[in-house]
Amino acid sequence: MKYLQEYRDPATAKKLVAAIKSTASQPWKIMEVCGGQTHSALKYGIDQLLDGAVELIHGPGCPVCVTPIEYIDKALAIAQTPGVIFCSFGDMLRVPGSQSDLLGVKAQGADIRIVYSPLDALALARQNPDRQVVFFGVGFETTAPATALAAYQARQLHLENFTLLVCHVRVPPVIEALLNSPGNTVQGFLGAGHVCSIMGTPEYLPIVARYKIPIVITGFEPVDLLQGLYMTVKQLEEGRFEVENEYSRVVKAQGNLPAQALLQKVFDTVDRSWRGLGPIAKSGLALNAEYRDWNAEHRFLVAGIATRESALCRSGAVLQGLIKPPQCPEFGTRCTPEQPLGATMVSSEGACAAYFHYRGHPRV
Repeated sequence: MKYLQEYRDPATAKKLVAAIKSTASQPWKIMEVCGGQTHSALKYGIDQLLDGAVELIHGPGCPVCVTPIEYIDKALAIAQTPGVIFCSFGDMLRVPGSQSDLLGVKAQGADIRIVYSPLDALALARQNPDRQVVFFGVGFETTAPATALAAYQARQLHLENFTLLVCHVRVPPVIEALLNSPGNTVQGFLGAGHVCSIMGTPEYLPIVARYKIPIVITGFEPVDLLQGLYMTVKQLEEGRFEVENEYSRVVKAQGNLPAQALLQKVFDTVDRSWRGLGPIAKSGLALNAEYRDWNAEHRFLVAGIATRESALCRSGAVLQGLIKPPQCPEFGTRCTPEQPLGATMVSSEGACAAYFHYRGHPRV
């Protein structure tokens, strides 16, 4: 990546840490929405460097973590159907459902394949006309256009042996849900740069105006995070509430207009349940009526599956920023990356996994 070292430069980072500490008149509670930002913050010790000036609240921005358990169970049911090739990104394989995970059913003989793009799954369907190929589409607005493109191409090709199990979610509604939560203490947000590279920044303007809270769109390297935090603290100290873009080298205000047009063509905005958080209005994307024939929930009759989450797992409180992972009684004992109770411990962007890997696990 060009210029990568500039965004990991220790001297620049030290200057930003000093600027934040000298600007903050009180400890500000700022949520980084994205799980990738959480991992960077813990990996580079940003939360510790800013102790006393900023408390980082870890948000629900891990797409694997917030995929509802019923969709994991739907995926398991489809994957175990005879004649199915089930395709998924690798980070979904160890996410626990109510009874098992995709890796477990793969070990029992299900044909589950890791792909790097929905178009890889589309190619598999063309290569295997006698098999049903299903792609598990999860994630935020960042990954949704690729899923939409696969659906669009399948329809254009009249590909009858290809379907998609779609569970994409949207960031703005969950930010509003958190702000409306009785236990909310967040005073500012770091917005996810990759989401805004697709959607731009207009969706955040009503949130800033309604809730009087700053949102700064930020990248993922240490200097990005520190610059974003400095901009957020500066707004809070000055009593300003604006949408600002620290990540301007990638994010444009209007976003990616062709990608947005594709999303509107293929998906409807729907209510969606989030793992650990419950139902959030207008927070999901689902295939619209024109693409019903490529909807795996209808093809395999799994739309009615409903399940319960583990009573022991506190991932919901973690995803809402109400507790830090080590405050969960099961952290590092009954819940580890090898035997996770919830997705936040197994996902590469999960907050529990970040604490386990970067802050130690003294209870093990």
